[in-house]
Amino acid sequence: MQAILSGDGALVVTMIVAYIAFTSWLTIRLRSRTSDQFMTGARAMPAIVVGVLMMSEFVGAKSTVGTAQEAFQSGMSAAWAVLGASIGFLLFGLFMVKKLYSSGEYTISAAIAQKYGKSTMLTVSVIMIYALLLVNVGNYVSGAAAIATTLHVSLPVAMCIIAAVSTFYYVFGGLKGVAWVTILHSAIKVIGLFIILFVAMSLTGGIAPIQAKLPAHYFTWDGQIGFATIFAWTFGTVGAIFSTQFIVQAISSTPSADDARKATVYAAAFCLPLGFILALIGIAARYLYPDMNSLYALPVFLEKMPPLVSAFVTTSLVASIFVSVCTVALAIASLVVRDFYVPYFKPTPERELKMTRLFSVAIGIAPLVFVLFVPEILKLSFFTRALRLSITMVAMMGFYLPLFASNRGATAGLVGAAISTTIWYLLGNPFGIDNMYVAALTPLAVMAIERLVHHGARSAAIAQADGAATQSKAFIERTS
Repeated sequence: MQAILSGDGALVVTMIVAYIAFTSWLTIRLRSRTSDQFMTGARAMPAIVVGVLMMSEFVGAKSTVGTAQEAFQSGMSAAWAVLGASIGFLLFGLFMVKKLYSSGEYTISAAIAQKYGKSTMLTVSVIMIYALLLVNVGNYVSGAAAIATTLHVSLPVAMCIIAAVSTFYYVFGGLKGVAWVTILHSAIKVIGLFIILFVAMSLTGGIAPIQAKLPAHYFTWDGQIGFATIFAWTFGTVGAIFSTQFIVQAISSTPSADDARKATVYAAAFCLPLGFILALIGIAARYLYPDMNSLYALPVFLEKMPPLVSAFVTTSLVASIFVSVCTVALAIASLVVRDFYVPYFKPTPERELKMTRLFSVAIGIAPLVFVLFVPEILKLSFFTRALRLSITMVAMMGFYLPLFASNRGATAGLVGAAISTTIWYLLGNPFGIDNMYVAALTPLAVMAIERLVHHGARSAAIAQADGAATQSKAFIERTS
């Protein structure tokens, strides 16, 4: 990969530095000046802006490079890695948006607390922070690999660049600034992907030659990936969308629940074509360079572009890294402030904004401590979705099956899911059972058992009380 970019390295570096400088200036101009703007954009963000913001959360650097890589290996069925997000946003808008928006909260934990209580809120918050921290660890590692190659620096230096730039964006921008700058980031990224697709199709002569050469399964809906894996991808992505803190925070920034629902439709529409575009790029790379390392299925086309175009597309890939890191870090900061700092310290709005920015700096640095221990990125990504899926299951129970809305059962279910899912993941998914299913079933099982035990104990207590009352009445009748 370094050979691909080395010829025009100076131009690439210049364009990336110029882009970072411009977007940093734009962030300062659009920065959040109040805590309300930092957390929810003062609930004044247009639906289409929020739709782009949500799309960018699930179609970041890992998804773009990873989907093309998977398509190189497995065919068009790799598009499901992104299409699952499109399905998830539609279902989220249909079943959850109005309930979450009407709660008046901007954190998933605080919204769930209205159904279960404080201990469940704190448990949800801790699990979400844990999951999102791991998400950004993965973002730092995958992003650093791209930046290190592009700028010809070491991985640790690349990670520090990611930490410094993205932290600047969200520390000063907050949700208001990040949202508007993300519009630019996302536009640059999408234009870059269309350029790559155009170059790829030009080199292959269209889709027909690819179909004639590659195995037939490259053009089936499930390819070599198979239904079970596709279902797990989709199930996990839908569950993650339903509970991911930044998604909840994004919809709370719209003026109304109807606008929030429109935003989910926009997000679904934006995700839909990107899945197919990335898959087509991947199979084109397989057709042209069958013996190449699949990791470079997307960036390999940079060497076939004019220098200026190649520099632009490279910048678009770098932009997607900053988007992913900013949105996740902002979500973590919101959880820390809303669920832990504000309830215990009760700060003034000015003090809250100041402390939010200080916490945000620490959150930007934290992933640098853990990057040396990160395992395979793709598996880590789906593991973090599994953790968020467990929160979705509890939230759905609270909103749609209030009979099971026990604070004790929900808290025990979440703790049990976090522990069992982590253990299952570390053991390598024994018996071929994905940790996604462990995350989904554990809270349901624990909450059902708690309900049965509690109901049985309550019934026994009532029966005992009735028996005592009957005996007392009989005694009174005998002695009267």
